[in-house]
Amino acid sequence: MKILLINGPNLNLIGKRNSKIYGKKSIEQINKALKTKAERMGIELEIFQSNHEGAIIDRIHETNDIDGIIINPGALAHYSYSLRDAIEAIKIPVIEIHISNIFSREDFRSRSLTAPVCKGFLAGFGWRVYTFALDIIFQILKDGPKK
Repeated sequence: MKILLINGPNLNLIGKRNSKIYGKKSIEQINKALKTKAERMGIELEIFQSNHEGAIIDRIHETNDIDGIIINPGALAHYSYSLRDAIEAIKIPVIEIHISNIFSREDFRSRSLTAPVCKGFLAGFGWRVYTFALDIIFQILKDGPKK
């Protein structure tokens, strides 16, 4: 089983940027914890981060060898119709995650354009949304049909 984790714009700054919202754990620490967990579960985990919308869309288009995706689109969730269309076009399950509770933040963050085309959505549990999403997508792929 191969899972792709995509982190969108500015998520390379986790642990450095606004720790009250995003926490103190760095993206490197999160990635290491996820890789360890994935190995224990027998999952091959590929991690991809880009600050460029087009690069993220290109990677989603190239998912022939991927069974499922976990995506933290960052701010792209709130305005990117192109990202929404890319997710909708693929035939594998996608779980959208956000470290913060987007519904308790600024008005422009309280709507996700991408969530409706994802299998599920997790937000507000800090860095643990990554581990929760890994557990969930594993179960989805183990138990049932694709997207």
